[in-house]
Amino acid sequence: MGFLEEQIRLTERRGAWRRARKAIIIILVAIAVLAAAASFFSYTRETSVTVIPVEGDLYTGDFFGDGATGSEYVGRLIRDAADNPLVEAIVIRVNSPGGTPAAAQEIITDIEYAKARKPVVISMGDIATSAAYAISAHGDRIYANPDTITAGIGTIWTFTDISRWLENEGLNVTIVKSGSRKDMASPYRPMTGEELSYAQDIVNASSERLIADITAARNISRSLIEDGRILRGEDAIRYGLVDELGNLHTAIDGARSLASLPRSSAGDRLS
Repeated sequence: MGFLEEQIRLTERRGAWRRARKAIIIILVAIAVLAAAASFFSYTRETSVTVIPVEGDLYTGDFFGDGATGSEYVGRLIRDAADNPLVEAIVIRVNSPGGTPAAAQEIITDIEYAKARKPVVISMGDIATSAAYAISAHGDRIYANPDTITAGIGTIWTFTDISRWLENEGLNVTIVKSGSRKDMASPYRPMTGEELSYAQDIVNASSERLIADITAARNISRSLIEDGRILRGEDAIRYGLVDELGNLHTAIDGARSLASLPRSSAGDRLS
């Protein structure tokens, strides 16, 4: 075999190898695309219902843990889930004794933002009272356990007076203030009758706003809740404060039902 013929054969073999290599690359790319598509649809199923925890005392701020939840933290999770096209329903898992009215008001604003886009369902754990119930009232549906402690609706302001103890101990505290009521909540002196009346007006106004918001959201009579009583979850259903008994998984299924999703427990996650 001549040199020229050998070169022709080598060239043909190289061409066949290049064609085979291209075919292999095309096959690998196709496999990668199919895997990515499968992953996408799996991710869609996994994120179809997002569970957002609200635990401990509620305050304004951006934090979570150590027995407290910040309104900015949970609000951001709610809005992210509301804007995420892969999330079709939201479950807020509430396990809180309440907190400040301002924190509840901020979270309520974010819940209403989400409700305009997709279902928002509440799942109550051990306790969901006061401000924690206030945010729960804005869910599309509320689930509680039979012995969940809920309601306890109202506003409270606690003052401590240690002035007599200071006197007995021979201690004196001097306060320099710019206004007569600037130290109204000070523990170093008793409150005057005028200050107590003023504090009561603040508590009444805050409580009135809270009760009005809840009765409007749940369409219930204020006479059922205005005394600040707590209720078991089982009793709260009769009062109209809770819709159904069930645990977190019941609430997830309920959220799927509202969003017309398959009733399955696979793929749900904590945010």
